[in-house]
Amino acid sequence: MDRFHLINVFVAVVDTNGFAGAARKLGMSPPAVTRAVNELESHLGLRLLTRNTRTVRVTDAGERYVQDCRRILADMLEADESVSGMHASVRGRLTVTAPALFGGKYVAPIVTEYLQRYPEVSASCLFLDRVVNLLDEGVDVAIRIGELADSSLQAIRVGKVRRVICASPEYLARAGTPRTPQDLQSHTVVSASSVTPNPEWKLLRQGEAVTVRLHARMITSTNDSAVTAALGGFGLTRLLSYQVAEHLQSGLLQAVLSDCEPAPLPIHVVHREGRQAPQRVRAFLDLAIDRLRQNPLLQ
Repeated sequence: MDRFHLINVFVAVVDTNGFAGAARKLGMSPPAVTRAVNELESHLGLRLLTRNTRTVRVTDAGERYVQDCRRILADMLEADESVSGMHASVRGRLTVTAPALFGGKYVAPIVTEYLQRYPEVSASCLFLDRVVNLLDEGVDVAIRIGELADSSLQAIRVGKVRRVICASPEYLARAGTPRTPQDLQSHTVVSASSVTPNPEWKLLRQGEAVTVRLHARMITSTNDSAVTAALGGFGLTRLLSYQVAEHLQSGLLQAVLSDCEPAPLPIHVVHREGRQAPQRVRAFLDLAIDRLRQNPLLQ
């Protein structure tokens, strides 16, 4: 049987979490889907899926293989579009990644606007607090915060964010407002480990780098829980400006030691280089770059 057909069926089973869902998606009978997967596994000599009467799970080998298969299918789609003259049409599947909180606040609205504008496109959003490998995980576009490592990827700068120390007005009225980096040592500190993995903050004082080692009374793995603690008047926390922008604007949180902040971190839109991007990617890049650059909270 055609290998392209087999991997297309296998990817559909993974995407729909089952043989029945894949059959509906592809317009095939469930036995035909089962036969295709069995034939692919027989050809490879390994198990790609484990299944029982209720669930279908991808094996470790299957997880690696499905990523390669997605890239193959995407390449085939782009080749078909190019040779048939349909490259200018906006269709297919777009995969985007961004940090979790940033993705939810700023990227998700862009994706929904994009999908409303282009009804023949579907999208997958990977909003994760880890660096996603675009090539290995089949991602078209990434939004990255921070300095970028040298790579073959193309990056377009769209904004910047600050590292902000903040607390509620109630806490500052009770505990006092720190005036120097050393004053932080007498305050209650909430450390968001995804931003400050160690309870030490690198700041500037009169242009000189200063590292303040702190004892955090609360260490949390999520940024939003650090925000909640600060809003509740528990203590000071340090987060990226976009994570607390609305609370700073409303006055629920107040920034301190702003003159001691280190240089802002850049925001880039990143995509793969070395191949002509299909129209669905170019259309999203144009929209995302425009919307992010227009957002005053990111400038």
